[in-house]
Amino acid sequence: MAGCCWMVSQHLLLSPPPNHVPLNFSSALISSAPLSFSLGSGSRSRVRGRASARARARATRTSNALSVSASSTLQALIFDCDGVILESEDLHRRAYNDAFSHFNVRCPSSPSQHPLNWDSHFYDQLQNRIGGGKPKMRWYFKEYGWPSSTVFDTPPEDDGDRAKLIDILQDWKTERYKEIIKSGTVETRPGVLRLMDETKAAGIKLAVCSAATKSSVILCLENLIGIERFQGLDCFLAGDDVKEKKPDPSIYQTAVKRLGVSEKDCLVVEDSVIGLQAATGAGMSCVITYTSSTADQDFKDAIAIYPDLSNVRLKDLELLLQNVVPAK
Repeated sequence: MAGCCWMVSQHLLLSPPPNHVPLNFSSALISSAPLSFSLGSGSRSRVRGRASARARARATRTSNALSVSASSTLQALIFDCDGVILESEDLHRRAYNDAFSHFNVRCPSSPSQHPLNWDSHFYDQLQNRIGGGKPKMRWYFKEYGWPSSTVFDTPPEDDGDRAKLIDILQDWKTERYKEIIKSGTVETRPGVLRLMDETKAAGIKLAVCSAATKSSVILCLENLIGIERFQGLDCFLAGDDVKEKKPDPSIYQTAVKRLGVSEKDCLVVEDSVIGLQAATGAGMSCVITYTSSTADQDFKDAIAIYPDLSNVRLKDLELLLQNVVPAK
């Protein structure tokens, strides 16, 4: 296999940044791998160093492959967008913080007199646990207290006003994110465009399935992969197209119907355990191309794990899917 492929097995509980109480995700939120110990930021970088060493030391498929036929033939390659096509986590964080500053959002639990600001460490934990922008804010405000803002001078108390606040913040944040994407400073992750072109040239169907809002995903794709590639997709789905967001498998179940292929002949490219759960929940094999904020997650159900796609060729993915071993 051309690409460096490796497995991550540790389960991490990242400590919260200053000015935040520990994250206390309820059972109603997205489930993830068990968490076993606490790391500060220095320890986290050392763990990643050890993980990188293991990555160089072994290239292997997981022995816990999902149950699909060993005779699978790649007929459709499906990409997630955020984290796969582009490293978007910090861009989203910047856009949220700009929205909090613009509307002077201040939570009662914060000791600071400044507007709410999510730092990188805290946002990594938040976005890896809760899918979707509105659910993130709703959870945060429920946990830390509903804020005052220029929308409401006092913290909103009824559900209607709370929903209105979140809608306004999310809409403004989305527009700010679009401005960042259109700035020309954002690039696709290594190997993505080449792999897309190889897929289309081979006559294999190509799709993008993202949990983000449709308008922001369209903007990303048109600006980053180009209008011609975007219009050449065989299927494009966003969070608006399904009722439930990842890790619910709905988006991939919808995609396979539109593509007209079998689940076992699809291969999904994801960057997080949330996306991995969505893909495997739909009966599809999944490879991971992790980011700095997802490198420590438990990807035991992926058939391959890569730091990026720079050395991954279509033939590598075809062989991976052909050699998936059915689970016992």
